Amino acid sequence: MRLSGSLTLGDLPKLQAAAKASTEPLVVLDISGVPYVDSAGLGAIMNFHLAAQKQGRRLAVAAPQQRIAALMELTKVNTVLKVFPTVADAESTL
Repeated sequence: MRLSGSLTLGDLPKLQAAAKASTEPLVVLDISGVPYVDSAGLGAIMNFHLAAQKQGRRLAVAAPQQRIAALMELTKVNTVLKVFPTVADAESTL
């Protein structure tokens, strides 16, 4: 699943709609086209992860830009869900 554009409070409906429509057992969230994520955006990714877990599915995040990867490390999001440098890495590992 590829996202593009900022992921902020005002942009959450697009992620929430995509999360509801997703039924695959493994979802790789490609965020290479996302230049900015705020706390609401991080929260939405975490909610997507938790919802997927409850349904017996897995979510991985792939290709975050450097600033977003640093934010995920700072907030320890990367300790809760798998974050990969590329989509190919995520797909081959999972």
